[in-house]
Amino acid sequence: MFRVTQYLEEVRRPTPVGAKRSPPGPVVIWNLIRRCNLACQHCYSISADVDFPGELSTPDIFRTMDDLKAFGVPVLILSGGEPLLHPDIFAISRRAKDMGFYVGLSTNGTLIDDAMLPKVAEIGYDYVGISLDGLEATHDRFRRKAGAYAASLAALRRCRDAGIKVGIRFTLTQDNAHDLPALLELMEAEDIDKFYLSHLNYGGRGNVNRRTDAVFRTTREAMDFVLDAAWRSVVYGRRREFVTGNNDADGVTLLHWVRERFPEREAHLRAKLAQWGGNRSGVDVANIDNLGNVHPDTFWWDYTLGNVRSRRFGEIWTNTSDPLMAGLKQSPRPVKGRCSRCAYFDVCGGNTRVRAWQVARDAWAEDPGCYLDDDELGIAPGGERLVAKPYVRLSRAEAAAEVVNVDPRS
Repeated sequence: MFRVTQYLEEVRRPTPVGAKRSPPGPVVIWNLIRRCNLACQHCYSISADVDFPGELSTPDIFRTMDDLKAFGVPVLILSGGEPLLHPDIFAISRRAKDMGFYVGLSTNGTLIDDAMLPKVAEIGYDYVGISLDGLEATHDRFRRKAGAYAASLAALRRCRDAGIKVGIRFTLTQDNAHDLPALLELMEAEDIDKFYLSHLNYGGRGNVNRRTDAVFRTTREAMDFVLDAAWRSVVYGRRREFVTGNNDADGVTLLHWVRERFPEREAHLRAKLAQWGGNRSGVDVANIDNLGNVHPDTFWWDYTLGNVRSRRFGEIWTNTSDPLMAGLKQSPRPVKGRCSRCAYFDVCGGNTRVRAWQVARDAWAEDPGCYLDDDELGIAPGGERLVAKPYVRLSRAEAAAEVVNVDPRS
């Protein structure tokens, strides 16, 4: 996850770089249940409104939570399917909070009605993320259910009014990107705490014409909107948090954005971004699916490292005899192609390895979902590294004028 707001705060008010600190254990995204009351177009778990056999029992979940705590896992993100359909979701959540985990709930929100809200509020979730795929027509089409948008928006409002930190989760595709500006406006109008833009794991677009390719242009323009909105919040002191996920090239995009506007901050931000280091799948991010299988992250469901029923999580996670885990934990990672020649490898860490796996069946091939072209990555026509050219925005420069001209030192 790329914390846009955190790094823009560094542009406005820099803090010492300091020593790099690694978390004691990975953030665990846990798909407790595969059942879902919706059938979304882009669902990575291919959920449906049926019971799936072989799922972890609640005693299995409790025992695994003990193992996770012993291993130093600090964060549990409870997901699905729809996690609120799990019959013991509140017992699981309450136990996780009592054990001292940071506990997030990732939900479509449609089940958080007036009757359920007190149960959600009583848990004290550190964060509740509710998915919106656009405005009403777009969202209901993506979720394949009329009224889904109205129910999810009502849940956002209920959580906000109950004092729960709540955010909008938006998965970007070419079919819903047109609604992104309106969703950002909705966030502001509804006083929502957080906005998470998740890049869909595009792949296989090739290496040329990325600046004009329709898929990559969509991504670039979306990042323009998010950076503009996040910077306005920072400058004007609004309580908002913006994050992105599943494309670590976003860190490079932000660095170019800063070079163009605040060149005196570039070196500081580069140091901060290099300290972050980009993609952390298999290191600081883990996934447990509904059957107890452990994966390097939520998009690696076709690659299983082990199962928590038969082995402790810590044993699975530290096993570098698995070639994928050995490579993910290697520093630097053994990437190939454009990624190996990128002048910003220290910032993005080779980006999302699962895209390379899905397209080339080679986890170390270049990431086919990187939306920046060779010039922007500092790659010469012959393949050697160069000093990268400044990023040139594709649109909306005028819309940001009142913000980007604000002195970040003020």
